[in-house]
Amino acid sequence: MFRLVCLLLELATRLLRELGRLPRRAAQALNPGNDASSRRLLWAIALASSAGLAASWAMPRVTLVMSPSIEAWAVRSAPGPIRKGDLVQFTLSHPVAGPKPVSVTKYALCMPGEQVRVALRPPDQAKHVTAAFFCSDASLGTSLAMGRGGMKLSPANIGGVIPPDFVYVGSHHPHGFDSRYFGLVRIERLRRMERLF
Repeated sequence: MFRLVCLLLELATRLLRELGRLPRRAAQALNPGNDASSRRLLWAIALASSAGLAASWAMPRVTLVMSPSIEAWAVRSAPGPIRKGDLVQFTLSHPVAGPKPVSVTKYALCMPGEQVRVALRPPDQAKHVTAAFFCSDASLGTSLAMGRGGMKLSPANIGGVIPPDFVYVGSHHPHGFDSRYFGLVRIERLRRMERLF
């Protein structure tokens, strides 16, 4: 998240610096003593228009990832079937996410037909961690008893073989909010994504 903010600040600084130089360059281009003034002005207009068109085309196709649990800053839609390990995006409605649905990017970690095993901790040992989740024998992480702001969290009741139309989504971040809490997600709700950077 910090790297993303630094990158955005650097880009904004460069843009503002170039915008500050634009009036001087336009005045130089319009200088009647300069025989190349009209050509320079046309080049400046063409360059600015091209950059604006490129940005208006690219921005709706790119999603910035604001979560530290995903190893990507920006993703875009990638057609094709969803496979284990793919980045996926979907809309999440859950009290932890807030009053309005949010777009969430996660990894497809356990696929249809695979076994999800949940090892619940006894209540006297579940002060911080309430359960451990596994896909076959691979660890998917643990669920916490409390979230940010002291909100009580409960582990999802999802043990067993994953049905044909569902996927376990998540990350390996210890504080990630994923299928450990909200359960399996229907494949039809998922959109396959690819990392840009």
